[in-house]
Amino acid sequence: MISGILNIYKEKGYTSHDVVARLRGIVGQKKIGHTGTLDPEAEGVLPVCLGRATKVCDLLTDKDKTYEAVLLLGKTTDTQDATGQVLSERPLLSADGKITPETAEECVLSFVGQYDQVPPMYSALKVGGKKLYELAREGKTIERKSRRVMISGIRILEMDLPRIRMVVECSKGTYIRTLCHDIGEKLGCGGCMESLLRTRVGRFSLKDAKKLDETERFVREGRIGEILLPTDQVFDDLREIRTAREYDRLVHNGSPLDLDCTDLKQTDPEENEKFRLYDSCGCFVGIFRYHPAGKQLRPEKMFYDPDQPDRGRAGR
Repeated sequence: MISGILNIYKEKGYTSHDVVARLRGIVGQKKIGHTGTLDPEAEGVLPVCLGRATKVCDLLTDKDKTYEAVLLLGKTTDTQDATGQVLSERPLLSADGKITPETAEECVLSFVGQYDQVPPMYSALKVGGKKLYELAREGKTIERKSRRVMISGIRILEMDLPRIRMVVECSKGTYIRTLCHDIGEKLGCGGCMESLLRTRVGRFSLKDAKKLDETERFVREGRIGEILLPTDQVFDDLREIRTAREYDRLVHNGSPLDLDCTDLKQTDPEENEKFRLYDSCGCFVGIFRYHPAGKQLRPEKMFYDPDQPDRGRAGR
């Protein structure tokens, strides 16, 4: 079984589930999961986890993301993007008069920081066991609670009203279509998202992403290792520790460890600090957290595979 993470470039017309389904055929295994949906008309970075790396799907979903989006002012739709049914078309006028590039930029940048965003009806969020977009297709609209999201940065790339092309850095759970809608509402003319490109998910960037056809070629040529990121590299921000050889079996079983069982014994860990733990051969075992009360390292997430151990990064 292949384990690791592929940085896939999702093309237009594919759902995230479509990508997973095709990859199952390409690599010949079922255990594959994606790390957060992208709308069918959106493009860009979609990390896909294979094998034991599927355990990090939820962790990657939580990562901050970067998007390049085109906001179209003066039009609103039921989906908050250009694919939906048009609800209104208005001139670029606000209560203060004509909307200028300066007033538009000021409004766009005012969304930097935390704000309460109401998820759109056309989304995969579940209410009462049913996805919102399923209810929307039945013609139903239900009340949704707002959620606090973080827009850590917005950079305007091009201002050619009624269109604004911008880069948005944001937290998990942020809907860029809703951001475009909210900007339009604040300006007083309405707005929707015309296009969306995801350029980054955590450490995964657009420049390294591979389309499905490219990925299939790497697999066919026996070179998947060149594009498959080992699971442990997702945790490069954590300190690395190893066990002494006599404790390998203990750690393989996910048992708690005293500090003396590792090469950390000369270092004082911080309270609740997490570590990447490897056995004496350099095989990635999992994420362990330090518990000061018992001066022990206890497993948070195990990745050890006795049948096909991942020997870590090249050059270890």
